[in-house]
Amino acid sequence: MTDVKRRVARAGAAVLICVLAVVLAPLSAVAAPPAGACRDPEPARPAIGKLPWAQQVLDPRGVWTHSTGAGVVVAVVDSGVDVDHPQLRPDGKVLRGQDFFLVGDLPGSFDCVSHGTAVASIVAAAVVDGIGFHGVAPSARILPVRVTDADQSRGKETSIDPNVLARGIRYAADNGAKVINLSLAGTKDEVVVRDAVAYAQGKDALVIAAAGNFQGDGSAELPSFPAAYEGVLGVGAVDIAGARIDGSQIGRYVDLVAPGGGVLAATRSAGHTYWEGTSFAAPFVAGTAALVRSAWPELSAEEVARRLLATASPARGGQGSRSYGAGIVNPYRAVTEGLTDNPPGERPGIVKPAPDPAEIRVAAWWSDTGSTTRGWTIGLLSSAVVVLVVVVAVSLGRRRRWAPGRVEPPTAEPVRDEPPEQLFLLDPPPVDR
Repeated sequence: MTDVKRRVARAGAAVLICVLAVVLAPLSAVAAPPAGACRDPEPARPAIGKLPWAQQVLDPRGVWTHSTGAGVVVAVVDSGVDVDHPQLRPDGKVLRGQDFFLVGDLPGSFDCVSHGTAVASIVAAAVVDGIGFHGVAPSARILPVRVTDADQSRGKETSIDPNVLARGIRYAADNGAKVINLSLAGTKDEVVVRDAVAYAQGKDALVIAAAGNFQGDGSAELPSFPAAYEGVLGVGAVDIAGARIDGSQIGRYVDLVAPGGGVLAATRSAGHTYWEGTSFAAPFVAGTAALVRSAWPELSAEEVARRLLATASPARGGQGSRSYGAGIVNPYRAVTEGLTDNPPGERPGIVKPAPDPAEIRVAAWWSDTGSTTRGWTIGLLSSAVVVLVVVVAVSLGRRRRWAPGRVEPPTAEPVRDEPPEQLFLLDPPPVDR
């Protein structure tokens, strides 16, 4: 009878575990890809400890005393996010999310190609010992929305199903995302995607999109969607020297730029690597938007976008450049600077004060005194000069016993001191004879 009870107890425990797994599955994030989900998974890479140039240049740590992005959900509509990465695991940073690429009710918190993991880490990776890399807004939470299993940063035309992308954007807006990062670009204006972006904007979500990596050597404006949609912040990429990287597209949809050339970010399976492209510039802006939305919760998405543009650092292209937009995103200025919609006030006119009678009398006295003093000074100096001349003349006269001071003028014909005549080898000149 004891064995029967033991078997019943084990069976009951197994059933309970299964029930709990089913009930809690929507609430927990599972990083391990489902069986068969990854056809060719990105291999694991080692962790890199040094502080990357992008974090040095933007220095997001400097603004963390004012905002770390707490309370803001940033949707990463991408290839998923590896929730088990050491810098994305703390404090439930990555939510369960949703997979719209594979059939079935799967989470978005796994990644086969590391692209979405890299993007999420630039937004919100936590600070860990021994690793210089960290996210812009480490207290922000990531909502992973999986719409592809391909790396969209390899310079190829996007292959995402527009209907899947649109569903992912709407899901992000419906699940509390106040910032939506779209590190993807295409040349076609898809109505379903355009409508989904407008839907998200109607829910006060700030949509940020990569400008694209297809520019090549030409300067002609190439189409880029969703960056070109109304109200979307399009982000170009610059390198460590502040120059536009090769491929970063040029167009009126480039609103501002951020580091995107050789930037360090996380990979699946706890590693890091260097990435290239506008896909990785966009999350620097998304992270900054999370900082602003946390520090200034009363601002609308449109007001946050204006703030990001107004506080950007100057870039090579100058204000409003088709290559650099408003400039390079500046997290510190975006959070800390006080902005106002009020027009500048007129400067008051200069009112000349009425003269003080007492000061006028004093100034007149000094003026009169100065004139009198100058006159006496000139007179005394003149007298001194005259006296000096007289004294010198008398002294010289007494020394010569009042004899004339000038000598007799020389004769018209000078006296010639001739040598002895025998020294002349020739007859002397007529004038000397």
